[in-house]
Amino acid sequence: MDRLIARFVQYNGEDLELVDVYKNGTKKELIKENKIDTISKIYPTARWFERKIKDDFNVLINKAYDNRVLVHHERFPVVHPMKKEFDLKEELKEVDFVPYHYEVVGGDGVFNVSVGPIHAGIIEPGHFHFSQEGEQILHLEVRHFYKYRGIEKMCEGKTFKDLQKIVSRISGNESVAYQIALQNIKQDTDKNQKLQNAILLEIERLIHHFTDIGFIPNDGGFAAALAMGSKYAEDTKRLLGLLSGSRFGFDAVFKALHVEVHKAKIEDYISVMSKEMEWFEDWVIDIPSLWDRMDTTGIITMEEVLNYGCVGVVARCCGVKEDARYGNEFYESYGYKIAKEESGDVAARFKIRLYEIKNSLLMIKNMLNDLESFETDESFTCKDGEYSSLVESSIGELYMYIKLKDGLVERFYARDPSFINWQALHLMMPRDIIADFPLINKSCDLSYAGSDL
Repeated sequence: MDRLIARFVQYNGEDLELVDVYKNGTKKELIKENKIDTISKIYPTARWFERKIKDDFNVLINKAYDNRVLVHHERFPVVHPMKKEFDLKEELKEVDFVPYHYEVVGGDGVFNVSVGPIHAGIIEPGHFHFSQEGEQILHLEVRHFYKYRGIEKMCEGKTFKDLQKIVSRISGNESVAYQIALQNIKQDTDKNQKLQNAILLEIERLIHHFTDIGFIPNDGGFAAALAMGSKYAEDTKRLLGLLSGSRFGFDAVFKALHVEVHKAKIEDYISVMSKEMEWFEDWVIDIPSLWDRMDTTGIITMEEVLNYGCVGVVARCCGVKEDARYGNEFYESYGYKIAKEESGDVAARFKIRLYEIKNSLLMIKNMLNDLESFETDESFTCKDGEYSSLVESSIGELYMYIKLKDGLVERFYARDPSFINWQALHLMMPRDIIADFPLINKSCDLSYAGSDL
């Protein structure tokens, strides 16, 4: 079965057009009578795509088993912000409260537990609704989109260059990845620019993998690892700040950085981190109580991953070779090797991150040897047409689409890897207890902001 990457709607003249993006091609069709047929019975992750289409464009979904709102929360104004006639200058008024009906499991002794959207930790809002029998999780529904920012609408009418600052700030987790996706659409990237971009992207990947190898053991009861992972992540953020002027890498891809000037400092960083990772892996591998928590916890099967079209570590943890860098001659020439495990559990996702950290350090070292000084092209223009791009962010495959007409953006669409993987999170829960939820959730390291455009 061909993997579904994205499903969205855009204008074709005055008519609405449905766009289905698959791994092996794109299909388009004009929407008739303001209705489309659901494909969610074949592709479960089409469910969120279709609910978003309904909220954004007021397009009805035929034969859908879930017609609930997605981004329109209980008091969301009665508007469909992606329609042409939507005018932001109009006064937006909250509507009467309409309860949202969660998916729940019924039965004797079954009760519900609500977690969020406001959390004890410093994270973005997200709601998790559990059906429980004692400690045992029977079902989980994920509900997000509490901070709808209207980014797709915001980009309409902008020049290609105008997109730089917006795209750079969609998600702090993946700022560099989003920028590279936009840069790739330009399609005339210099070899040295490509090398510099790849170095920045692997540094961004390191930041989040280091964060995860600290937080995953912490949620498994081994807090000492959090101190070390946080230190490694902080050192790497400082390196990114040195190279780009921002610890998040904001605007890094679009300006002259001269990363090669800092070659000695990057090499010192790689040398230190390589030794640290040898020590960390030897240390953490010898904590039986930690592996007791991670082994067989939060399992997702290969069949489930393929059905849901999962990406990133969530796909690779059960043997699926899904990575935008896989089979890419550029990356493989610099030492990229796909990391995958078979068990599909928290332990597998943790081990993949350990491997990818070492692989990223190796690639940065090899890329740095080839990087030469170059002049950044800051004109940043693009001809009219339709463009798409795929980038392997630290979370997984990021998809971006842009349609330009008369030099301006007619449609901007981005599908964050988390938009896919959040939908599969509930599959990892039924074998486990609610105390394991933070551990399972953190092992996937999903983004709230990246999904809520």
